[in-house]
Amino acid sequence: MKPSLPAQPNHIAILRLSALGDVCNLVPTVRALQRQWPQARITWIIGKGEHSLLTGLSGVEFVVYDKTTGIKGMRALWRELSDTRFDVLLHMQQAIRASILSLGLKADARIGFDKARAKDKQHLFTQHHIAPRAQAHVVESFMDFARRLGVEDDSLAWELPVPESAYDEAGLIGSDAPYMVINPCSNPRLRNFRNWSAEGYASVIEHAWVQHGLKSVLTGGGTTAEKEMGERIEALCQPGSVINAIGGTSLKGLLALIDHARVAIAPDTGPAHMANALGTPTLGLYATSNPQRAAPYLWRDFAVNAYPDAVRTYLHKSVDDLPWGQRVRHPDAMNLIKTETVIAKLDALLAHTANSTNAGQGTLDES
Repeated sequence: MKPSLPAQPNHIAILRLSALGDVCNLVPTVRALQRQWPQARITWIIGKGEHSLLTGLSGVEFVVYDKTTGIKGMRALWRELSDTRFDVLLHMQQAIRASILSLGLKADARIGFDKARAKDKQHLFTQHHIAPRAQAHVVESFMDFARRLGVEDDSLAWELPVPESAYDEAGLIGSDAPYMVINPCSNPRLRNFRNWSAEGYASVIEHAWVQHGLKSVLTGGGTTAEKEMGERIEALCQPGSVINAIGGTSLKGLLALIDHARVAIAPDTGPAHMANALGTPTLGLYATSNPQRAAPYLWRDFAVNAYPDAVRTYLHKSVDDLPWGQRVRHPDAMNLIKTETVIAKLDALLAHTANSTNAGQGTLDES
């Protein structure tokens, strides 16, 4: 017999290990749960790097799982939580590793994705499922878990913790003048193909510098590929127009840099959603993934969308013919993004936000 969902849960578990952008997109769901049941404990089982980004999130107890530790780490986590029983487990990671990890957690009821959205047979590891929703943004999919529990107030709030030490760190790297953050590279994974060109970024940097008086701060991790990209961009730019901080910040320091930026530009990668969570105007660059599903949620209207062109060019189909969320895994897809399109979107975004405060609150799109 399927267990019933609690009307008023006392202890809620969230299982979402990765990635940086996804955990940022999940925070509004946490805030919705907290508004509905302010006395409930929330335990979030999260990845190591993702925890370093969200550490200090108010009202949340984190349990960290390092995926590099494999089954040994799972067993250690199971022992750590062996005396803990949750009223409900929100299984929000569509990966077989996470589903195996969930088997060692004690919960009276488990909620997962509906069958259409569940990857790696995730729906088989839960008794309850969120309501089906076609063509949902990631933020909306996560909020459906709160709705499944009975939450009605789905207004958006993040309130990401950024300690003073992070602002001190950002001050050592950033600019005293108005600046924009450009995070040019996505996570270096096999067949990712989400990065735009150094030449394109350099042209946008020149436009921002000449037309808007904005310096650009390049950010990213310390991988060889990211550092090489930063060096190529910097070599193409006017002296004084760009600060290369790639590999030079912690994740909290990156948050602080983004928080004080006039605008952020990035492809489909975590810092785009970090900027969105902070209310910083964000321009996302999309060709290999669908921005209707994955763009910075509050700034979807300003995303550069070459995805339909990429689908036609490399898959010989239309977007409507594809499963929702399918990527275009072709190394030339991001070249379909034109520099003049990015510049036009940047101008529009700067004009739109010239006399407004950051949009740190919002309402979910129910369409």
